[in-house]
Amino acid sequence: MHIIQVGVSHQIASLEIRERFNFTEESIKQAMLSLQEYDEIDENVIISTCNRVEIYVVTANSHVAILSIKQFLADWFQLSFNEITLLFSSLKDEKALEHLFKLAVGLDSMIIGETQILGQVKRAFFTAQEIKVSRKIFNELFKRVITFAKKAHHNTGIGRRAVSVSYAAIELSKKVYGNLQGKHVAILGAGSTSELTLKNLQGSGVSQITIVNRTFERAAKLAHKYSAQAVPIEELPRTLTKINILISSTRAPTPVLTRKMLDRILIERKGIPLLLIDLAVPRDIDYRVCELNGVYLYNIDDLHRVVNKNLKIREKIAYSLYQQIETEVTSFQQWLERLAAIPVIEALQAKGKLIQETTLESIYRKVPDLSEREMKVLKKHTKSIVHQLLNEPIHYLKDVGSEEDRLEMACLMFGLNDQTLR
Repeated sequence: MHIIQVGVSHQIASLEIRERFNFTEESIKQAMLSLQEYDEIDENVIISTCNRVEIYVVTANSHVAILSIKQFLADWFQLSFNEITLLFSSLKDEKALEHLFKLAVGLDSMIIGETQILGQVKRAFFTAQEIKVSRKIFNELFKRVITFAKKAHHNTGIGRRAVSVSYAAIELSKKVYGNLQGKHVAILGAGSTSELTLKNLQGSGVSQITIVNRTFERAAKLAHKYSAQAVPIEELPRTLTKINILISSTRAPTPVLTRKMLDRILIERKGIPLLLIDLAVPRDIDYRVCELNGVYLYNIDDLHRVVNKNLKIREKIAYSLYQQIETEVTSFQQWLERLAAIPVIEALQAKGKLIQETTLESIYRKVPDLSEREMKVLKKHTKSIVHQLLNEPIHYLKDVGSEEDRLEMACLMFGLNDQTLR
């Protein structure tokens, strides 16, 4: 059997192209059921995210299966077969397995080690299981992949180091204050960076968040979306008297917060420290405010240094995971190779058990006066004889794996026919 991957991702295709190949949550089940009807598709799982579409199949004929997947994509998205062939690449067996392990851990993501993709892999697999297009081989493979990815994230912490400036700002705040629960944070600005910062803050347990923006309607809309508070820009000085942290990300051409403004505010704060994080370019906060007592200022360059350091650490962790993935792939391939021998082994064990039971019945009939203890001893020792006789043949069959000629020879030697192999 072969494992095939056919896909398109952010690494080889633009967003405009990837948008054309999106399977919605509503359509993914029907897509998998439809693909299952194509030639030489034994099992399948479709993983569809904003950054990729990847199709995994089990097949006995890899060449036909790849053609079937591409024809399915052409039919589903109403494109020509040639267009699909130009856009989608394919991987087979060991390469496909390596890719799936790397994908689940986040090593193939835009941000190395991100954890969201693991959830997407799990959902795709569970859906395939639910509609029974994932069976024996993929059930085993995806369970191994998911278990490995979970352990990798837990043991290495690869996903815990900030690699976006927005998340780095939160991590920096934690270093200054420790636990952010109970802290009051103000966000200056209401754009996409501010929204991402807001989500990261809430994910870190911050419940008191105030959004300050020049256009109050935008601040109010964002605040309503995340159950935060919104105030107009005129309220910035008063807000600064109450908060612990300000994270700023506006598009203002000149500083919004000056040293002079903050000098007056610090009098009202009565020595309570204030952390200022400026994500804007050009800067929102006058760099001279760091000269004031009790004020801690970090800008975008400071955060980029944190991000770059964390990226290097993630890359180092990723390298160690590549070596672990090689071991996982080898282990699964060995399991797959032994799969063909399993029916032969089970049939051999069943035949041995039948011979033992038949022999015991004959003994019990011929020697009817055996005590219960004597019967138990006979049962135990005849079972041991069968086990010892079959031990080496079973090890041999496990080593044979998927070599059909040698499996057939074993069946002939032990008198195993099609009926006993079912």
